[in-house]
Amino acid sequence: MALAAGLMPDAVIGDFDSVTAETLAAIPTDRQIRVPEQDTTDFEKCLTRIRAPFVLGVGFLGARLDHTLAVLGTLVRHPERRCLLIGSEDVVFPAPPRLHLDLPAGSRFSLFPLRPVTGRSEGLRWPIDGLALAPDGIVGTSNEVSGPVRLETDGPGMLVILPRGALDAALAGLDW
Repeated sequence: MALAAGLMPDAVIGDFDSVTAETLAAIPTDRQIRVPEQDTTDFEKCLTRIRAPFVLGVGFLGARLDHTLAVLGTLVRHPERRCLLIGSEDVVFPAPPRLHLDLPAGSRFSLFPLRPVTGRSEGLRWPIDGLALAPDGIVGTSNEVSGPVRLETDGPGMLVILPRGALDAALAGLDW
């Protein structure tokens, strides 16, 4: 996509099993970082090799559910990597230990645990205090903002899912 838009990527990281020879030929070899193992996804290969204080990921939410789930699992496995994903409808990021967001009342605020997690919240229509959230139990989807949101979790494993229109507020509120 970058090449088609007239952009040259600084780096291409992955196992290259889904890139054409023509595309690789157009990218200087010193910008190609081949990671041939098949135990991780290309997203994980990239996220664990990028040295940046923060990563915005575009194009990882949507088309294939299996790929999306793998990406979300990667976010939970690597909470030390600060990453926010932008999709056509949503923004998704791993909940930091403490989160403060100013969102309009009535905004959708979803929490989805990929590991067992507990926490406390303020500013949500349905607080999570005292709940044991888990992927095979209670989840916090389709909650609603009632005031300034304060969220604390007892550990990694929780994803925050907001409407795409909340991107600026999410970026302003993330104090990783």
